[in-house]
Amino acid sequence: MALISINPATNEELARYDEFTGKQIEETIESAHHAFLAWRETSTGIRAYHMIKASAILRRRCFELGELMSREMGKPVKESIAEIEKCAWVCDYYAENATSYLAAEEIRTEATKSFVAFEPLGVILAVMPWNFPFWQVFRFAAPALMAGNGAVLKHASNVTGCALAIEQVIKEAGFPKNLFRTIPVGSYGVEEIILNPLVRAVTLTGSTEAGKAVATIAGSEIKKTVLELGGSDPYVILEDADLDLAAQQCVTSRLINTGQSCIAAKRFIVVEAVREDFTRLVLEKMSAIKPGDPMDETTTLGPMARCNLRDELHDQVVRSIEAGATCILGGEVPDREGAWYPPTILTNVTKGMPAYDEELFGPVAAIIAAANEDDAIRIANDTVFGLGAAVFSQDTHHASEIAWKGLQAGCCFVNSFVRSDPRLPFGGIGESGYGRELALYGIREFVNIKTVYIS
Repeated sequence: MALISINPATNEELARYDEFTGKQIEETIESAHHAFLAWRETSTGIRAYHMIKASAILRRRCFELGELMSREMGKPVKESIAEIEKCAWVCDYYAENATSYLAAEEIRTEATKSFVAFEPLGVILAVMPWNFPFWQVFRFAAPALMAGNGAVLKHASNVTGCALAIEQVIKEAGFPKNLFRTIPVGSYGVEEIILNPLVRAVTLTGSTEAGKAVATIAGSEIKKTVLELGGSDPYVILEDADLDLAAQQCVTSRLINTGQSCIAAKRFIVVEAVREDFTRLVLEKMSAIKPGDPMDETTTLGPMARCNLRDELHDQVVRSIEAGATCILGGEVPDREGAWYPPTILTNVTKGMPAYDEELFGPVAAIIAAANEDDAIRIANDTVFGLGAAVFSQDTHHASEIAWKGLQAGCCFVNSFVRSDPRLPFGGIGESGYGRELALYGIREFVNIKTVYIS
């Protein structure tokens, strides 16, 4: 069988890649394990040397790699280039900080000496999605490799070209041969990889359903998992908010990557006193965004990644309208080749509608009215997800209290849209997953936290 890469802007077939056989999968994992056995003995200084080289390669090839990403999954090329640059940043970050993050920590006890050491686990399986084909991989790979682990990547089938390009970058940076390998295989091949005894742990970014399936398999083998899953991020707009700022931040977050982001603003929860003005501003700003050729550097909204994903999103919009929501912008599938969907706004959204209860993975905003601040916080937390959230108010002290103590999510922002940053831990609660990526916490997810006690 073959994995097929299709340009979502045109439905043109780009490439076909042969899937690995069971024997090839086994041999790849074994080779990664053998590379790990030597790599774990290297110093963080040696590891950092290669990680900095990877960063330089990414920056040197950012336009080429960005165009590859845009062709495979439709992201506007200027966003793709920015994504490559962010990958270089995370490589530099862990090259600079891994030594201190992994240093043994002495603990005072009645022993002569006692300390905590951090040792690599082995080969880690990364099951990664198509929406940020480079960033999702590097935000795992940079800390995992700097911690001394090996890695195998099972990427989304429609971005196999990106997966192989990532492997090539790491190889060119001088990391040991086979330490990081791509395994081209469909989703049905994930179980076989997890069950391999040389795979020590699994990290997955993807849907909640995929996370549950992977966690079940890994759990049966007592293998650790880190899961970054879906989200339906609430953005709470209080009565004293700077409405123009709030509308701009909400629209920007909602439309980044054509709305195909777990941490995109999805539910705009606005107190009734300013609902009409806020809705007008959102409509004005989203109406100005027009889909365009993703390879054009002036384009800000490309196609969705696949036609079936576009159709699923449209079905959610239709079902929400049938349940009583009002569509004031977009909401119709354009008559053209490709996985296109227009910026769409739904108002009068209430509980029981897909736009309220489910994740809308595309350029669709749901505006939900709240009676007051307490009601807005209640609605924000009325979800099975808990990845990101934001609150807008000119009283930043009060807003920070809401972000800290009121909103139930892994990442809460004030007067800004939610984003990942190498310096800050990233992850969710509830059906948005568990574990953390990035910062100190990310590099310590896939290590043995070992107690050493000397009497």
